Amino acid sequence: MSLTYNRYLKIDELLRLQQPLSDGPEHDELLFITIHQVYELWFKQVLHEVDLLQSSLGENAYPTVMATFKRVLTILKILVAQVDILETMTPVSFQSFRSRLDAASGFQSLQFREVEFALGVRKAGMLRHYESGGDDTSKLVRRLASPSVYDAFLRFLSLRGHSVPVELLERDPAGPVIEDARVRALLVSVYREDPATREVCERLVDLDEGLQEWRYRHVKMVERTIGTKAGTGGSSGAEYLRSTLFQPLFPDLWAIRGEL
Repeated sequence: MSLTYNRYLKIDELLRLQQPLSDGPEHDELLFITIHQVYELWFKQVLHEVDLLQSSLGENAYPTVMATFKRVLTILKILVAQVDILETMTPVSFQSFRSRLDAASGFQSLQFREVEFALGVRKAGMLRHYESGGDDTSKLVRRLASPSVYDAFLRFLSLRGHSVPVELLERDPAGPVIEDARVRALLVSVYREDPATREVCERLVDLDEGLQEWRYRHVKMVERTIGTKAGTGGSSGAEYLRSTLFQPLFPDLWAIRGEL
């Protein structure tokens, strides 16, 4: 039997995965499920690309670094654009099936938490929201114990001849990204004297800004849909999401703007 489009992409299996739980079912529940499943597919791809980005930075593989940044940034634009589709669902439509979600919440997205950890948002306390000792926790623990994109970036700077303090290159990767005056001074020099490396810095800023844009659009979508109500699964909904806004992944790359 020859390989076909349907068999290669497992289309039949894929289209069976959208299973509304509401009576009828309610028309917009299919949209809700589809959008979130697509998000998870894109998160899977982002993790795939971020792993390549980290290894490429650690090997000073400049062309691959830049190409991978382009792909991740393009995916982020798609993630933001998908909010527009979800916002075609009115609050009344969402309420028609919301109770069926029970304790399920986007807050529980393992892959998005992995994306955060990979980019440097190191919050070990988040592990308590996942089954202790389960596969989910194991994946997050591995991410916490591995260097982040920012750690790989510092290694990249060192490989390109810039004097990154040794203790930063050898720091515990489980810790959060820490602002450092020495790194800021180094980055100012990079921006003024090393145009190629400066482009990598700017792509990191693009990545940071792109994730913040998605967070903002997500907050406004939730406010538009449920207002100040608690989120599903007992989360605080928009209140929690607002607390994640305007927290840069790479603070030193923002801090130097006033020094250039």
